[in-house]
Amino acid sequence: MKKNILKISILCSLLSVFTSCNDYLTYNFGDQLTIDEAFSKRGTVERYFANVYSYLPNFEDRQVSEFSAMGSMIPLSDEAYCSWTAWVNYLTYNQGSYNPSTNSYNIWPYSYQGINQCTTFMNHINECPDSEISAANKKIMKEEARFVRAYCYFNLVKWFGPVYIWGDQDADMSIRPEEVDRHPLDKCINFIVEELDKCIEVLPLTITDASWYGRATKGAAMALKARLLLYAASPLFNGCDYYKDVVNKDGEYLFPQSYDPNKWEVAAKASKEIIDLGLYNLYKSNEGSSTLDKAIKSYQGIFFSHWNEEIIFGRYVGSWDWIHNANPAILTKEGQTGYCPSLKLVDTYPMEGSGRFPITGYQSDGTPIIDSKSGYSDEGFVENFIHPCDGLPIKAHNSVVGRDARFYASVVWSGMNWIYQFDKENIQKITFHIGGTCGYQNSTGYYTKVGYLWRRQTDPTYDTQSGKWPYYTWPYFRLGEVYLNYAEACNEKPNREEAEALKYINLIRERSGLNKLEEAYPEVKGNQELLRELIRKERMVELAFEGGGFRFWDVHRWMIAEKEFDQPIIYGRNVAATNFEDSWKRTGEICRPQAFPKKYYLFPISQDQLNEMKNMTQNKGW
Repeated sequence: MKKNILKISILCSLLSVFTSCNDYLTYNFGDQLTIDEAFSKRGTVERYFANVYSYLPNFEDRQVSEFSAMGSMIPLSDEAYCSWTAWVNYLTYNQGSYNPSTNSYNIWPYSYQGINQCTTFMNHINECPDSEISAANKKIMKEEARFVRAYCYFNLVKWFGPVYIWGDQDADMSIRPEEVDRHPLDKCINFIVEELDKCIEVLPLTITDASWYGRATKGAAMALKARLLLYAASPLFNGCDYYKDVVNKDGEYLFPQSYDPNKWEVAAKASKEIIDLGLYNLYKSNEGSSTLDKAIKSYQGIFFSHWNEEIIFGRYVGSWDWIHNANPAILTKEGQTGYCPSLKLVDTYPMEGSGRFPITGYQSDGTPIIDSKSGYSDEGFVENFIHPCDGLPIKAHNSVVGRDARFYASVVWSGMNWIYQFDKENIQKITFHIGGTCGYQNSTGYYTKVGYLWRRQTDPTYDTQSGKWPYYTWPYFRLGEVYLNYAEACNEKPNREEAEALKYINLIRERSGLNKLEEAYPEVKGNQELLRELIRKERMVELAFEGGGFRFWDVHRWMIAEKEFDQPIIYGRNVAATNFEDSWKRTGEICRPQAFPKKYYLFPISQDQLNEMKNMTQNKGW
C-alpha cells in the first residue's frame, strides 16, 4: 500500500523550549527513564519512537508557535492576508520590525532538541533485545529516526542557511559553547543528502500495516532529498552575491562563492527518480456531471480522500484550526473569518477557457494589468451565475466567472451561497460588506479585509455548524509537488529540457481541466524566462496554503521577495462599502502594508542562542 499518513500516538510529555546549548543535549524520555531502561523494553522504545516523530512540522497549524518548530508561514506570505491581531506572531515580521530578540519564529532550539532525540534513538535502538523488537524492525526504525533528523536539519537550513552539523555523536556536555559555529552550506547540504541516501537504502517502499500509516518510506526520503536539492540549486543557496562575504569564526566562507548550474541537473534527477518509481499518481475523482465538477472534486480530494495515491508522506489530522479561522463567522460554529487568501492569489488563478493567467501585473494605484487574451474582466456583474459547487444562481462579479477548478475549490467570495451539506434546506448567503452576515466591522479582529475567505481545507460534508470537525490527510510530500519541482529543474538545468518541463506542468493543468500550457501560451516555446514565470504561477496556485507555506519559501529561494513581499500598500476589495456592488471595487485603504528588508531572506539566529554560543556567526544584516 502506498498510503503513508501519520497516525502515531504521541505518548511522551510535551517538551519545553530551552535556550542553553547544553539543554539541546539533554535526553528526554518524558518520565525520567535512564537510557538503559528506555531501550530495554518494546513499550518504552515505542514511546520514545513516537516522540521522535513528534519533531516533524505541524503544517496544518495556522502559524508557527514560538514554542516549537511546527506550524505555518502562510500568514507571512503574499498568498494570504490574515486579519486577526491578537495572540499572533506574524505582525512583527510583516511590519519589518522582527529582530534576533523577537521570541517568535525561533525554531533553532526545538530543532536541535529533535536532532538530539533522533541521534539518541539511532545510537541506542540496537540495545533493545531481539526478543522485544526484531533486528529487522530495529534496522528500519533507526533509518526512520535518521529521516526525521534529516528533516530537522532541512528545516534549519531552509530558515537559516548554514547551520551546525552535530553528526552521529551522543550528547556531550563537555563541549564548550564558544567552540560551536556554523558549517559551510555545501557541507550541510551534502550531509543531509548522505543521510537520506542511507534511509533510501533501508526504508520500505510501502507500509503494509495500516496501524503504522505515516511511518517514513523510501519515497518519503526521496521526496525530502528532491526538495532539498531543488532549494540548493535555487538562487538564494547557489552563489548568491549578498551572502558571499559571510565567514565563520574559522574563516571559512559559509555560502557558495559561485553559481553552479549543475545543481539543477542533480535536482531534476532526484525528482525524476520518484516519478519513475511508479508508485504514486495524481488523485482524480470521477464524481460529478461535468469536467469542471470532477476537476474541483479531484483537487479537494487531495485532502479529503484519505490515504489517496498522490500522497507520498503525510499525517492524519483534524481540521478545527482551519475551519475555526477560515470559515464565515456566524454561519459556522466558531467561524472567525480571519484566514484569507490575498487578492494577489485570487488574481493568479487561470481562466478555464483560455488557460491563461489573467493578471500580468499592477499599476501604481493597484489597478490590475489584464491579459487581454485571457478572457478576464474586473468590471460588472452576471445575474444568475451558477456556482459549480452548489448549482444555485447568484449575482456574481465578473472576476469570479470562468476561473479554473482550483479557484472554485478554494475561494469563497461575497455573494456566494453557503450550503450546509448535512442540512441542504438551510442555505444562507455570504456577504462581506457592512450590514452583511459577515460584516467588515468586528471588534475581535477576525473578519476578512480583502473580501475573500479560504475553504480548500474545509470539507463541506461535515456538520461544522454543530462543531463536528472533519479529519483529512495533510501531505508533507505529494506527487503534484514533485511534478512541479521536476518541471522547474528541467527548465533551469544546463541541458534544458523544455518538453519535459511542459509535460509535467500539463499533467497538473489537465487535472484542473485546463488546456496545455503551450496552447494557452504559444509564445512559451523556446522562451526559458516566460516558462520560468509560468511555472512559478502554477506553483502559487497548485500549492496554495500547503506545506506550511510553499509560496513563502519559494519567493525566498528565488530571491524575488523584495519585489513580491515589500508592499507599502496592499489592495483588497472594498468590504467597507455600504452596498454589494461597491464592495467589489479595489482599495488600498483597509489592509496593512508589508515590509521586506533584504536581511529577511534568512532568519536571524536568536539572541538567546548567541548569548550562549558567543562565537556563533549571525546571518548578514542582523
